[in-house]
Amino acid sequence: MTVTVGVLALLEAKPEKAAELAALLEQARELAVAEQQTVSWYAFKADEVTYGIFDTFETDAGREAHLAGEIAQALVKAAPELLAKEPDIRPVQVLAVK
Repeated sequence: MTVTVGVLALLEAKPEKAAELAALLEQARELAVAEQQTVSWYAFKADEVTYGIFDTFETDAGREAHLAGEIAQALVKAAPELLAKEPDIRPVQVLAVK
């Protein structure tokens, strides 16, 4: 397995909605597990309102499938209520993996 690409998504919650965003990310784990082309998937909290997702894939096609999948759809649906601003979604190239 050779991981070559990933996605870094940074999410800023409305302060009063931070716990709800955290819960949504925790629930999204089950969806990520079901994605055949997602090699690794992490949801994290950076500070009281900043959350994120980092995931990796072997191919661009895998990344694109993920970006069109159920997790992305859930975030788009919840964004107006939970997020203080638009999510910062960055496709990345993976340079090295341990």
